[in-house]
Amino acid sequence: MTLLNKDIFVCLDIEATGLDPSNDRIVEIAIVKFTFDKVLETFSTLIDPEVEIPKPSQIIHNISDDMVKGKPKIKEVLPDILKFINSHIIMGHGIKFDIDIVYAATKRDQIPCKIYNATYIDTLRLARLYGESPSNSLKELSKHFNIDLEGAHRALNDVKANIEVFKKLSTPFTTTNQMLKRLEKPIALKKMPLGKHKGRPFSEIPIEYLRWAAGKDFDQDLLFSIRLAINTRKKKTTFETASNPFSSL
Repeated sequence: MTLLNKDIFVCLDIEATGLDPSNDRIVEIAIVKFTFDKVLETFSTLIDPEVEIPKPSQIIHNISDDMVKGKPKIKEVLPDILKFINSHIIMGHGIKFDIDIVYAATKRDQIPCKIYNATYIDTLRLARLYGESPSNSLKELSKHFNIDLEGAHRALNDVKANIEVFKKLSTPFTTTNQMLKRLEKPIALKKMPLGKHKGRPFSEIPIEYLRWAAGKDFDQDLLFSIRLAINTRKKKTTFETASNPFSSL
């Protein structure tokens, strides 16, 4: 069994025209192959998305239409990216988005792709498991661990910070298999990470809202946390009713 600090990982980060993997386009991609001891290989490039980059997206990643003019189109670099990834474990923050948008691009350009067969590790979920940072964003985690984050939201800078955050979050584990086994199980969140109750402990969120949220297409950790909060509330209500001698009057 390979020790975690001896394994080879590939950290992937993508900047895009938006947050819909099926319809948005890649504008920058960075990928670094590394072990815990050293960087083995780096690939980074701006991409011509062949569509205009919406202003809200430009504000986030600071990539303008002028910057991507004359840059490679995604179909020109995808074969090299897939070869770069090979069979290595993919790591990233909210990595499912990056994997989904790469897959959508390969499908659009009819490029053979097995990225969905890859093993991946999401540092967002590792951060939830760690639970000691005030926020699980890459920016806040970098601050929490005193990691220098230059040029946030540019792909290569995010990858470099993400690798260092990954190393910090990996300390409870000895092997990669050990980490992957733990990540198969859902992780209980302390606070609601999104929506109108963002930042509130689940115990303070109205039960009606929790019941509504339980039917939404959220990730496994959030759905687990919502359902756990509902069940905890039910048990509490049942106990209070059973221990109140006047409850049936």
